Amino acid sequence: MKLYLNGQIVEEKDAVISPFDHGFLYGMGVFETFRTYDGHPFLLGDHLERLNTSLKDMNIDYEMRFEQTCEIIRRLLEANGGEDGYFRLNISAGERGIGLDPSPYAEPTVMLLQKPVPPVLASKTGQWLKLRRNTPETATRLKSHHYLNNLAARREISSPSIEGLFLTEGGFAAEGITSNLFWVKKDTLFTPAVETGILPGVTRKLVMRLALLKGLRVEEGFFKAEEVEQADEVFVTNSIQELIPLTKLGAATFNGQHISRSLKSLYEQAVKDRLNAVNEVKIS
Repeated sequence: MKLYLNGQIVEEKDAVISPFDHGFLYGMGVFETFRTYDGHPFLLGDHLERLNTSLKDMNIDYEMRFEQTCEIIRRLLEANGGEDGYFRLNISAGERGIGLDPSPYAEPTVMLLQKPVPPVLASKTGQWLKLRRNTPETATRLKSHHYLNNLAARREISSPSIEGLFLTEGGFAAEGITSNLFWVKKDTLFTPAVETGILPGVTRKLVMRLALLKGLRVEEGFFKAEEVEQADEVFVTNSIQELIPLTKLGAATFNGQHISRSLKSLYEQAVKDRLNAVNEVKIS
């Protein structure tokens, strides 16, 4: 498929970045992943808010604007045939010489990649990972190029139907390799606090709002694996797979998915409402 690179739509084989880009040399780069629905990127504003905050933390002097990003997505969608897709918006620090110069990066590399949305499973099995979640390098975890912890954890997983779940060094439930973790006990939705070192997920934030609208209590905190296994339901979320229930985790089996399915329906309705709002603006 084609990709967007610094203002141009190019074939994958023709895409070139400098070997002196500090995103390559030192991991100085951040990214966002999201889906389009009927050509529209869902929750793009939230993704850009997190991205731009991360750019400041990286000392990359650049801001992705909403209208600018929508136009780039439109161009790439059109170039790739118009089918909805999985997108990765990637900004790396840009070219600079070897060495740790602390001055701001002023000319970043901006790239948008697209691929087909992968099949989404109806449910998965959870597995606690042996590898522990590393600690963030800043006050809040960034969605950055520093992904060895995630890749190393993936080696423990034998099938796409298994969701690997991290514990912190202190033994507290954290997050999935590429997902946020939730569980339900009676009328309360639980999720690990951002202070455990997890990524503050965009879909996570929406699901918490939807749970409150449904009348559930929402509790963030530090929880041991045994507390998660005592739940009535467990599920994971991210922007691509949306919300997927787990049927088993550790020694526990979860047969009920009432709340998970209800929140999934509310999520799907939020997507439809957003599309309707966009179409109304286009008509007017």
